[in-house]
Amino acid sequence: MHFSQFLSLFVILIFSIPIEAQNNKKIPPYIHQCKESDPKLTECAVQALHHIRPYLKQGIPEIEMPPVEPFRIDSLSLALTTGPNGYKITLRDVDIYGASNYTISKLKLSKNGSPFEAKVKFQKMSIDAKYTSSGVLIILPASGNGTFHADFSDVTANVRFSTTSIKKNGKTYYNVERLDLDLIIKEANMVVKKIFNNNKVLIEATNLFLRENGDEVLKVMMPQLRTKLAAVFKKVANTLLNHVPVEQFLTA
Repeated sequence: MHFSQFLSLFVILIFSIPIEAQNNKKIPPYIHQCKESDPKLTECAVQALHHIRPYLKQGIPEIEMPPVEPFRIDSLSLALTTGPNGYKITLRDVDIYGASNYTISKLKLSKNGSPFEAKVKFQKMSIDAKYTSSGVLIILPASGNGTFHADFSDVTANVRFSTTSIKKNGKTYYNVERLDLDLIIKEANMVVKKIFNNNKVLIEATNLFLRENGDEVLKVMMPQLRTKLAAVFKKVANTLLNHVPVEQFLTA
């Protein structure tokens, strides 16, 4: 297996952020190096991914890496009921927590140009967001705004991606051309708070709807969540890959 394949996989799975290449020979504490000749390279890759978790959570100031908690996406638009007065929710400034607390349960490195594959498990993830709503909920006019919180348990992310390479100044750099992300969430609990004008009836009705229809709400949310997370991860990974050569992570 070529050493370039390892770095590309490493970058995607850690959900990292932009970083400037280090040119000195001292290995930073957040990097667990692997050898290309290691017959257990896959196991070493998993160790490297687990090694960096606390650094991702806390951030690495010397390389201008802020904490990955929370991980933000811009918005999610959810049409929860149909009809002219259908109930709709828009979530904005969506902060996702728990991305640094992952476990790599399966890893498949690329062979003969096939996509990389990995299964990443998260014990728990949560979302905090601002929301606005419109339409009719049950029998109540439900236009308003407030805060939204969700707890997700037993989360699995299945990742597939492919890369291309270029040479710059004698070093090898990579670009993610395609990334597909599938999420499986076994349990979800959602709640709204602080609705405008503190309308207690609307708060109770909305939370009752979320409790009784949580699976359907998650089903509506999932396609957008997958697409937006995949786009963010691809952008982040490519920013990193454009600055950090393969040779820093893997030795001959």
